[in-house]
Amino acid sequence: MAAPVSSSHSIQIEALPEVVWSVLTGIADWPQWNPEVKSMSFDGPLAPGSTFRWKAGPGTIVSTLEEVDPPRYVRWRGKTLSIAALHEYRLTPSDGGTRVETEETFSGLLARVMRGSLQKTLDSSLEQGLQHLKTESERRAGRS
Repeated sequence: MAAPVSSSHSIQIEALPEVVWSVLTGIADWPQWNPEVKSMSFDGPLAPGSTFRWKAGPGTIVSTLEEVDPPRYVRWRGKTLSIAALHEYRLTPSDGGTRVETEETFSGLLARVMRGSLQKTLDSSLEQGLQHLKTESERRAGRS
């Protein structure tokens, strides 16, 4: 990838893809299960072109859904400060649960200048986000 900051992580979740999808794409509810998301504004629908504004970390992010393929794949673009982000999730049935893979890239001037620190931040953010998604999905599936 050409982006100066890029990260990908995966996790096994003991819940069906439909449950994980419901948690992941219930965008307005993110602050209820992911403590990294401080606020969220999303009026829907869950479709390409829909936008959401959210606060995670130091800035407010404006994101636009680009692709939605229930319950397998979702991708959005976002901007904050001078960083352009692209984030995607892939859900695959696996061992009675769901394998979730996520990937995010940062590009733009700030991403080039602060590459090292932003890489660490992004790696940590994706790992924590997947863990929160796992905890909430398994709770909803009655596996906690």
